[in-house]
Amino acid sequence: MLRTLIVLWFSLAAGISLAAPASAPVRGEIDALLAALQASNCEFQRNGSWHGAAEARTHLLRKLEYIEKRSTLPSAEKFIELAASSSSASGRAYEVRCNGAVQPSAQWFGKQLQKIRAPGGPGAPSPTK
Repeated sequence: MLRTLIVLWFSLAAGISLAAPASAPVRGEIDALLAALQASNCEFQRNGSWHGAAEARTHLLRKLEYIEKRSTLPSAEKFIELAASSSSASGRAYEVRCNGAVQPSAQWFGKQLQKIRAPGGPGAPSPTK
């Protein structure tokens, strides 16, 4: 009887996920990255096809939800690495095309993150009075 309870307990414990949404500051940076993409009017390439920025944002939000069901993202950089850099299905790198110039999406998102974190950037804290 005791052995059965122990096995049952371990079986239940194994099914419990330690996943949680990203912390508020991390999620704020991720949201700012996705907003920058949508506002950019750039195109996003995944698996050989180009997509509009709004469609790309929706795709990356789905990937974010999937990741957050399994783990907690510790940083916006980890979001870029796990969700916004390459296809989970094919492994092919994503690209961003703005005004005809193409670059790896990891590079584009990295630059956007620098802007967000810059003093006075969209992710900077509001000045207090």
